[in-house]
Amino acid sequence: MPLTVHDRIITDRGSVYAVSGGPVADRAAIAAMLAELTSVRRFAKATHHSWAARLGGAGLKADDGEAGAGAIILRMLETEGLDDHVVIVTRWYGGKHLGGDRFRHVIAAVRHYLAALNG
Repeated sequence: MPLTVHDRIITDRGSVYAVSGGPVADRAAIAAMLAELTSVRRFAKATHHSWAARLGGAGLKADDGEAGAGAIILRMLETEGLDDHVVIVTRWYGGKHLGGDRFRHVIAAVRHYLAALNG
C-alpha cells in the first residue's frame, strides 16, 4: 500500500493542514515515506511534518517544530491499536499563531486519516 495523502483538509487563519500515511515495517520505511512526501514541491515547502508510528507496538514520533504534535499522533495510534503504520500531519504556517487550536487541528487531521483508512 503506497503513501496516502489527504491535502488541504483544514484551514485556519492562513495555516493549512494535510494528513498522510501508510504501512511501514521499520525506520527506513518511515524515512522513505517522509522522503516521498517531501519530494512533492508543495509538501517540501511545508513548515512542519509531525509524525508518529508504532512498529511492533513500540512508539516512534517526531514533532518537526510543532511541539507536542508527535505525542498526540502517537497516542491516537495507540488508542486505535494501529501498528506498523505511520501518520504524518503536515502544516503550512499561515503567519498567525493558533495557540491550542493547533492541537485540535492535529487531532482532527488524524481522525480524518483514520476514518478514511477504516472506510
